[in-house]
Amino acid sequence: MERAFTPLDCLLPAGSLKFCLLILNQPFNKGHFHCLWSKAALRACADGGANRLYHITEGSRDSFLPDYISGDFDSIQPEVKEYYKVKGCELIETMDQDLTDFTKCLQILQKKIEKNSLQIDVIVTLGGLGGRFDQTMASVETLFHATNITPFPVIVIQECSLIYLLQPGKHKLHVDTGLEGAWCGLIPIGNSCESVTTTGLRWNLTNQVLKFGTLVSTSNTYDDSGIVTIETDKPLLWTMAIKR
Repeated sequence: MERAFTPLDCLLPAGSLKFCLLILNQPFNKGHFHCLWSKAALRACADGGANRLYHITEGSRDSFLPDYISGDFDSIQPEVKEYYKVKGCELIETMDQDLTDFTKCLQILQKKIEKNSLQIDVIVTLGGLGGRFDQTMASVETLFHATNITPFPVIVIQECSLIYLLQPGKHKLHVDTGLEGAWCGLIPIGNSCESVTTTGLRWNLTNQVLKFGTLVSTSNTYDDSGIVTIETDKPLLWTMAIKR
């Protein structure tokens, strides 16, 4: 079965996808934040993500209270934690050090989606692709965990980049929202892909092997069709530019 998805629909004021929002502890675009916050069915912060929320909403914080904040609380600032505690936000301490705060926050989010019978299409994560390289890789690794945590697609957005882990099979990505930047890529991270076929790209692949040391599709771009199709035999990371 072909999976159809519009990765940047969530950033359209009139977008149709329903989603939950998860905020991580890295800088993010204020415009993206306001668009996503206003439409999210549920809003969560992973540990120090609450610091980002607190500072970016200065002057109107009471209008931007998350449904919960989770983590081992080694990053959240004391005054930020106290502020949200006083405001009645749910604080959930998760001490497991084998999983990142992002992964643990995602686990809690899925339970709340089920408990509240939320009808959503995707989970949008804000932050996670900047700063320390090891933390960026941890965000990618969480997308692999996500396949065993939630049935919903999980995308990560920060500034001008988006990542989305494609599962084995056929995918149809709509890239005609007007928000797409010039570049895109397919990264065989976590495993090699023995057979990848695409349409809609300037440099398409036909039953090609993607793996580090052989071929990685970076700095690709689109043809004028507005649709990219991808068929892969293994999980494959899709990344794309967001217009500034």
